[in-house]
Amino acid sequence: MTIESRTLIAPDHSRLAGRTLLMSGGSRGIGLAIATAAARAGANVVLLSKTDAPHPSLEGTIHTAVQQINDAGGKGLAVVGDVRVDEDVQRAVQQAVDAFGGIDIVVNNASAINLAKTDQLDMKRYDLMQDINVRGTFLLSKTALPHLRESAHAHILTLSPPLNLDPKWAGMHLGYTMAKYGMSLTTLGLAEELKDSGIAVNSLWPETLIDTAAIRNLPGGQQMIRGARSADIVADAAMAILSSDPAGVSGNFFTDGQVLNLAGVADLSGYALNPDVPLVEDIFL
Repeated sequence: MTIESRTLIAPDHSRLAGRTLLMSGGSRGIGLAIATAAARAGANVVLLSKTDAPHPSLEGTIHTAVQQINDAGGKGLAVVGDVRVDEDVQRAVQQAVDAFGGIDIVVNNASAINLAKTDQLDMKRYDLMQDINVRGTFLLSKTALPHLRESAHAHILTLSPPLNLDPKWAGMHLGYTMAKYGMSLTTLGLAEELKDSGIAVNSLWPETLIDTAAIRNLPGGQQMIRGARSADIVADAAMAILSSDPAGVSGNFFTDGQVLNLAGVADLSGYALNPDVPLVEDIFL
């Protein structure tokens, strides 16, 4: 979606002090970077995640993430559960309200990825992507809506790409593209549905490969991340959106660099892991 002239990225991190952010996932990677940045601004952060115990090859659990949130100056709450399960999502919303009095921000971060071609993608993995990415985004947003309507600073932010009907992306990894675009369609539809409600609804996507443990653990991942940016660029962009007035910023498919440029940050070179290595453009762009 083309960013309209009415879009106003005017970050004021003090707007997030005492606000409550509910995020799916967030035990590591981009989600944790966003959660920690919000905590530094004084937000309460509720994580709904399955990572109750350490992963054999990936660092971090929901409990270490909450500790990091608390150490950063926020107030964290761990809700062990699955964004695919209605009762778990309802429990996360209720615990957020019980602990902090309401919900101001929803971040749909949880996502499953499998880039297999159609004949190699088994239906169990296809269903997993649909259930986490599409259904989970819809369910968490829907369940939190009554509380977002009561907030004076309501945002829904989904980590999903711009909608692009160039056949290139569907042909490259159809199952994954369908799942990610389902998340983006949720942004498109909710932004229109809620346009008179005061709730801002946007998507955010990285322009380049981002250094995460998941990428590092892929075959060839250590080489791939040489051309990556740190997760801080997505976190800083998310903060610029979430700390802007909801009335001025809704219905957009942002990229991280685009948001930071709108916020007045012209030089993004400090986010590159290796400034002398060409950046690797992310998929869908």
